[in-house]
Amino acid sequence: MNRLFAVVLVTAAAFAAEGYHVLNKIEIGGTGGWDYVTADGANHRVYASHGTSVAIIDTDSGTVVGTVPDLHGVHGIAVASGLNKGFISNGQSNTVTVFDLTTFAKTAEVPTGQNPDAICFEPKTARVFTFNGRSNDSTAIDANTNAVVTTFPVGKKPEFCAAAGDGKLYANLEDTSELVEIDASKLAVTRTAKLDPCDGPSGLAIDAKDGVLFSVCGNRMMAVTDIRQMKVIATPEIGQGPDAAGYDPGTGIAFSSNGRDGTLTLVKLMDGKWQPVDTVPTEPGARTMTVDTKTHKVYLLTAEFGPAPQAKEGKRVRPPILPDTFHVLVVGR
Repeated sequence: MNRLFAVVLVTAAAFAAEGYHVLNKIEIGGTGGWDYVTADGANHRVYASHGTSVAIIDTDSGTVVGTVPDLHGVHGIAVASGLNKGFISNGQSNTVTVFDLTTFAKTAEVPTGQNPDAICFEPKTARVFTFNGRSNDSTAIDANTNAVVTTFPVGKKPEFCAAAGDGKLYANLEDTSELVEIDASKLAVTRTAKLDPCDGPSGLAIDAKDGVLFSVCGNRMMAVTDIRQMKVIATPEIGQGPDAAGYDPGTGIAFSSNGRDGTLTLVKLMDGKWQPVDTVPTEPGARTMTVDTKTHKVYLLTAEFGPAPQAKEGKRVRPPILPDTFHVLVVGR
């Protein structure tokens, strides 16, 4: 066999070997947009933001089993399973809604900085951190008492966050294309690093065991950062319109959900190099996602869209979301 042809065959087999595809579609319906979605593997649930509510999905049955209603510009959901608490960031009211994971009842409303967006639970300190896009800071909340500990500056326009489990958190800064490290005990930024050549980082995921971060960027790349050095070590190509990132330690795969392309890019360490190993067709608009690390399934939010209205010169307009078409895509092997 021709040596070059054999190499091509081996490479193609490696790229096709992951076997991910759309397994199911969970209909939710209703109206309004969406933002973050969070997997809670311990309780076999997914929490999906949707307009003024959060839909709670049982991942075993694939059905909606509850809702947290009457929210105000919901963005993200963080889960503290050991405390039986969930935390929802409300961008319009500058608050966090606390809810019970068993009854889904709201139990508290906590003030934050302006436009809380990403939200993460840090297990070592038992603190919840919101990343406030308008005031460029983070609000730390005691997850046991629901009391605000403090609000501290982090840099321009923080986006997604990720907790390492060792008392450190990380967040992308979209406006400056930077990455910040936060000490959850000291409540301060300890290190800042440039993500060049990444432009406009949004989604962030972490491989805590090996000390690697994955930032998805607006210029069709995933910036892979070595935490020890706080240095970008790879920039594998992804699709257009990425918003969220995910990582599954059980498979060693990092994910980028690309809403404009309607694809999910899979990135893996192969022969010592982080590179794309598969592209899974999803649906247009499926830009946010979460990974259930217990089942190795990926959940993406999207809906059906009508035709886009006429755009003014130099402006980009989004097509309207069709009522009662909001749904969750389940991707797996």
